[in-house]
Amino acid sequence: MPTAELTRKGALLSNFQNINTRIAAACARAGRPAASVAVLAVTKYAAVEDVKDLIEAGAVKIAGENKVQDARAKWVTGPLAPLRNKVTLHFIGHLQTNKAKAAVETFDWIDCIDTLKIAAEVNRHAAAAGRTVPVMLQLKLNSSPTQSGVTPDQAAELLDAVRQLKNLEPRGYMGIAPADAAPETLKAVFAQAKQIFDRDFPQAPGAPMNYLSLGMSGDYELAAEAGSTLPRVGSSLFA
Repeated sequence: MPTAELTRKGALLSNFQNINTRIAAACARAGRPAASVAVLAVTKYAAVEDVKDLIEAGAVKIAGENKVQDARAKWVTGPLAPLRNKVTLHFIGHLQTNKAKAAVETFDWIDCIDTLKIAAEVNRHAAAAGRTVPVMLQLKLNSSPTQSGVTPDQAAELLDAVRQLKNLEPRGYMGIAPADAAPETLKAVFAQAKQIFDRDFPQAPGAPMNYLSLGMSGDYELAAEAGSTLPRVGSSLFA
């Protein structure tokens, strides 16, 4: 392997280790085990060779994409298809009903259920495909009019309805914090999401793990400290 490629791979692995070290420190501050947190690598803007290197090194085991067609072009028919069975692929963008079928065909998890309409559409295609899809509900944690999500006070009602759909398996909440918010604001938002998660997804012994997916490259440490178990990290990892 050329020296430049070796250097790049080393830098990526160093980034990955640094992220995990920071998460471990955040967990220690909160008195929780670092092993309770897994990193979801956001690969939507990453170079394919970078993604390959991290998967082949055993670093990236969970990946996320936010556009269905782009993900299919990479992971189903494109250059990452040979490595597809080595990762659990999550859809983390806004899902339109006309993309639900392709999403079910492409992704292992769908993390952005925010209405009963989209849940029913995903359920319909999951039933047709003969599979049960693990899903997360997306909480709206900011006031942006363009941000999707169910409001915290309506989350339990939506969750109850989704639990009636036979081909969906609700497994937690995903949330996006307000952009450029002060640390104290982030802490309050994350604490609210954690409270809702604990209320609605009590972890039973021996049951499949549920996830609280909070935090991105700019705030994953605060999210981990607050209780996130699946931060979504892209730019910090592929820098």
